[in-house]
Amino acid sequence: MNAPRVPGFPGGTAVSHLRVYDWPAADGLAGGSPHLHTASAEGYVVLRGEGHLETLGGAGYRRTPLRPGSLLWFTPGTVHRLVNDSGDLEILVVMQNAGLPEAGDAVLTYPGPVLADGDAYRRATVLPPAVTSAERAARERRDLAVEGYLELRARVEREGPGALEGLYRAATALVREKAAGWHHHVERGAMHQAQATLGHLEALAGGDGEHLARAAVYTADTPAGPLRNGMCGHLRVWDLDGSREVG
Repeated sequence: MNAPRVPGFPGGTAVSHLRVYDWPAADGLAGGSPHLHTASAEGYVVLRGEGHLETLGGAGYRRTPLRPGSLLWFTPGTVHRLVNDSGDLEILVVMQNAGLPEAGDAVLTYPGPVLADGDAYRRATVLPPAVTSAERAARERRDLAVEGYLELRARVEREGPGALEGLYRAATALVREKAAGWHHHVERGAMHQAQATLGHLEALAGGDGEHLARAAVYTADTPAGPLRNGMCGHLRVWDLDGSREVG
């Protein structure tokens, strides 16, 4: 008999603890790899340190300060670059559609020739398994993304948001074959939870509170070992699929 399915984190989201890279880039700013998400929104709660978020989108180029307690989020298609001004910037990241970003939802802002070549894009993006070589490869990946980003940012400042059209076409081409396999992340996450809530509301309106008797608390273990290399920094990611009921 299969064990009952553990409900996902509220809203079908995923959470991770991010220590933003303190590696200086070509323009002298320390931080992560500029990229965009093709289908998921992303939110930040700043825990420690100071920095700023550079974005390219429908409003053009924007620079948003980050300090402890800052809360912000952005929609798919927003090119974002985290900059670590204080050297100790730490963020709680909340990602929409748990599992979907990890499936390849993100596209880095590499120079045009790399974005246009799927094999070249994959070679530049995949990190080796060894910790020391992964660190070096993550830095090289970041530097390549910053190179493309700085060119793109200059174009957006000259020409406006229309300069992003080429990146959006390339991003769509890179994820097109994978996108059809992403539906289950939404269906078993945000959609499932929304449908459950609608069912609860209907039951309550009819005087039925039976679901309240199924109340439970769930927990996920804090990952052991070193933080892994992410796009924007060193990451601690909770395994929500491995969560369990307390008691």
